[in-house]
Amino acid sequence: MEFRLLGSVALVTEDGDVALGPAKRSSLLAMLLLRPNGAVNVQQLIDALWEDEPPTHAKTVLQGHVSRLRALLAEHGAEAYGVELATQGSAYVLRIPESLVDAHRFEELVALAGVQRHPGDAVRMLREALAYWQGPALTGTVHSRPLEAAAGGLEELRLASVEALAAAYGALGEHGRAAAVLRTEAVAHPLRESLAAALMLALGRAGRQSDAIDWYHRTRRLLAEELGVDPGEALAEAYATLLRSAEPAARVPRPALPVEASVAFAAPEQLPRAPRGFTGRGAELAALDRAVGGVVAPLCLVTGPAGVGKSAFAVHWAYERRTGFPDGRLFADLRGFSDTPAPDTAAVLREFLLALGVPALRIPEAADARGALFRSLTAGRRLLVVLDNARSSEQVRPLLPGGDLCATVVTSRDRLSGLIASDAARPVPLGHLPPADSAALLATVLGEARVAAEPAAAERLAGLCDGLPLALRVTAARLAERPQWTLDVMVGELADEQVRLTLLDVEDVGVSAALRLTVQQLPDSAARMFRALGLHTGSDLDRFAAGALAGTSPTHASADLDRLAAAHLLAEAVPGRWTPHDLVRLYARSVAPEADPEGLPRLLDHYLYTGLAADAAAEPGSQPCYSLPADARRPAATREFEDRAAALDWYAAERPALEGAVAAAAALGLHDRAWRLALVQWPLMLMRIGDGWTPLLEAGLASAEHEGDLDAQSRTRALLGWVLHEEGRDAEALVHLEKAPILAARAGDAVSEAIAYVNYAAVLDATGEHERAGLLMVHAVSLADRTGHPSTQVLTLHHLATHCLKAGEYDEALAHTVRAGELVTPDAVVVLAQLQIVRGEALAGIGRLEEAADQLKRAIAAADAAGFTEGSARAAERLSRLSADR
Repeated sequence: MEFRLLGSVALVTEDGDVALGPAKRSSLLAMLLLRPNGAVNVQQLIDALWEDEPPTHAKTVLQGHVSRLRALLAEHGAEAYGVELATQGSAYVLRIPESLVDAHRFEELVALAGVQRHPGDAVRMLREALAYWQGPALTGTVHSRPLEAAAGGLEELRLASVEALAAAYGALGEHGRAAAVLRTEAVAHPLRESLAAALMLALGRAGRQSDAIDWYHRTRRLLAEELGVDPGEALAEAYATLLRSAEPAARVPRPALPVEASVAFAAPEQLPRAPRGFTGRGAELAALDRAVGGVVAPLCLVTGPAGVGKSAFAVHWAYERRTGFPDGRLFADLRGFSDTPAPDTAAVLREFLLALGVPALRIPEAADARGALFRSLTAGRRLLVVLDNARSSEQVRPLLPGGDLCATVVTSRDRLSGLIASDAARPVPLGHLPPADSAALLATVLGEARVAAEPAAAERLAGLCDGLPLALRVTAARLAERPQWTLDVMVGELADEQVRLTLLDVEDVGVSAALRLTVQQLPDSAARMFRALGLHTGSDLDRFAAGALAGTSPTHASADLDRLAAAHLLAEAVPGRWTPHDLVRLYARSVAPEADPEGLPRLLDHYLYTGLAADAAAEPGSQPCYSLPADARRPAATREFEDRAAALDWYAAERPALEGAVAAAAALGLHDRAWRLALVQWPLMLMRIGDGWTPLLEAGLASAEHEGDLDAQSRTRALLGWVLHEEGRDAEALVHLEKAPILAARAGDAVSEAIAYVNYAAVLDATGEHERAGLLMVHAVSLADRTGHPSTQVLTLHHLATHCLKAGEYDEALAHTVRAGELVTPDAVVVLAQLQIVRGEALAGIGRLEEAADQLKRAIAAADAAGFTEGSARAAERLSRLSADR
């Protein structure tokens, strides 16, 4: 992420420029960027956002732009870069690393160029500085006095830097290049006498004295015609110099001997000792080779979670590729994720300069000056710089070497996307070790024979350690101390989630310690989110569930989740769903007591609201499977579902979390939530009836009985009975189904009563009690008709039609399906397909074979469209049988 003022005001991310919106919003951003980390009061902002007299509601308009700008920053993960738009009393402050602002980097380079003792270094810095300009400063902002003044100030700095660049070229004797630089600006600013004077002298020194004198007369005429004045002292002096044909370079002091000229360059070797027992990583080593090879000044990021072996990997690679860097190898541990404070930039640069042979007394005091000297010394040399354990992009940038031949390898637990955006860094992510490499790592400590004797246990250990080299080494250390233990015994120990993290820590080394240091470096909101994730009832989650856990909006939750993913604490394996690895999940649970105690209740209510939205999309027009508890808290935002397929996908993705939510709600004594959450997946249950739903529904029934809620008991028993019937457990099913309508009647819910009766009747029909089943189905239809609830009427009519079909009463079956078809809504595609199948069979039964085939073909199309594969297969089977009979 970076911000631009030198041209069109812009916010730039990895995906390109972000649309800021109207000019006033760009102006607001510009005013805040002009004073980074400083308070800008409301009146100053209003003065900048309106050209003329501001309207009476200006403050309200300003607040709206601030709110939208905040949302844009959050949406694009600004917090990960240390960017925050904060309110400070009656002012706003944009907290930001100033290196993300092009104007700051421009001014910094110009200032550094001014203190260079070698004009070549000054030229490089000034050219780099001027490259940030992409047009007139603050383009796209309101033409107000404050912004025009700021743009004018920036333009003045630009012109001064152009003149300084020309002077540096002149000091190198490159007068033609100096003239070329100045001529463009002199044409654009014909009345700026300092430009004209410098151009005249550069032309004269380049042997073009007539052009220089002609430029003087042109400027003199313009001054007289436009301003009515004579040339000033600088222009007159330059003209006099030209007339005397004197070489002004003689009066220019010769540059002092630069520091680097007095340095006997040393080939430093600062790498720590090579890692022992390094195994695997062939693909990643090759990827780092490719990232370094064939690129100018390559910068590579070795990133991955805590304990994955980034430092060992980078140092191993550096030893293996030593011949590629004949001028030496520098190394610094930046301690970005450590209990020890990180070294400051000046201290690291001092160590680098000493290693490069600079005498201690010649090392500048200021960090900027040390950085400039470091870049100058490394330019033109083939050197490797390894920056280990970096916390942020800002920590790395001042330590990058100069020139095109040096390579830099940075390791970090963070993705450091800022370096990718600003410095074209190439990421080389390290994942968890595969089982074979994990076994090889264990063998380096335990010996090959001990590991080879239990290959299955070694593979299981790799899984329990998440393939983390740190966890595997701790496990190997424990086994080495216990030669009598088999690998399988250690598997049994680690399988207990309650003690696994404890077993993976040895003294101050281990998984918990590494993760603790990672979490310590997170921004506050991301750290709160991590602790909240320990309360989650499933293995993965979306931004809506995360927002509920942390008590924030889905937008802010998404930014926090992205930040956790950047720190390799989560992975977005499926777009929009974040998952921690097992050891990270266990650590999050261990710190969950520090989270907001209302997080879990908020999650339960989030699932209640979202479940109703999913039910409405999956089964349009159906009776909601519950009403919300009176004290249910509406989440900041509820997910919307485009269609049935989207709702079913959500059920499937959230199934483990919803089952965990039922248990968590019961454990908290929130039984009014527990039974509702047990029922909420009923559309998926009916689609996947044999998927083992009985334990969940039994838990829901226990909570409904605990609440003494008769309607809840009726609904749960009706669904549980149907599931048990489909599992072939009819005796158990009938126990629940017999009670369900009685409970519904006592609760006074006619819709639930009708549904309970029809489920009961259907199972009776399947077990041979056809006459009683028929009577109960007729009663269910009558109840449904009295409620006037279309989807319940359709359900009861469908079951009655199916009963008639089995009894050979084809005309009655057809009549019931026709009536149901008049009540069904077009978006209830599954119900429509089910009716068409029964109607097709009824038509076939009375000999109307062409119509029967047409109905079954329509049923197949409807079922396919709804993803109702069971219905599609059933209709296809009926159609095939019908074709065979004809």
